[in-house]
Amino acid sequence: MTNDGLNMKKFLCGVIFLMMVSPLSLAESFVAGKHYEVLPSPVVTRDKSKVEVVELFWFGCIHCFHFEPVIQAWKKQQADDVDFHSMPAMWNKDMQLHAKAFYAAKALGKFDQLSEAMFTAMNVNKNRLKSEKAIQSLFAKNGVDEASFKQVFNSFGVNSQVNLADSRARAYRLQGTPELVVNGKYRVATSLAGSQAKMLEVVDFLVAKERALLAQ
Repeated sequence: MTNDGLNMKKFLCGVIFLMMVSPLSLAESFVAGKHYEVLPSPVVTRDKSKVEVVELFWFGCIHCFHFEPVIQAWKKQQADDVDFHSMPAMWNKDMQLHAKAFYAAKALGKFDQLSEAMFTAMNVNKNRLKSEKAIQSLFAKNGVDEASFKQVFNSFGVNSQVNLADSRARAYRLQGTPELVVNGKYRVATSLAGSQAKMLEVVDFLVAKERALLAQ
């Protein structure tokens, strides 16, 4: 056999080996309690037929601002059995106000545009959006009239979603932002994983783990 033939054989063997190694075995170095936290009480997910990934964030967090394009790109790569959604974190009155803005933007059907506007306002323009009036002004600049804003911002629906998000964040044992929770069972943070990129590697590992359980 020629050298070219031997090289090709080695290459094909290598490819076959990689195909045989599962994502789980490639990531065995991710350890509970070291790279991610196992929640003491699992939190019910919104769709039991899928693997849920929840991003907890704050519009005023510069780390979340930098993470946003990364997590959105990751989201687009996921299979249909991954249920990804974002949830606002809140541990003070300003963050509760921004959480209301989050759900109001969704209710108004302009979330993508308003979400980007809020991230930019707080992290680039240094507008901390510390009042309802400041938020209303930002919404107005993005095509939301005052009457529509007032009807939605203090509505029962928005307040209910804010209260539910606050309750779930407590159940997730949220420590900071951004953090990710996989299937209501595992909390993944940069403080544990080591970096935002590594955090997504841990999430991929946990998604594969939960996917295997769903297939049983």
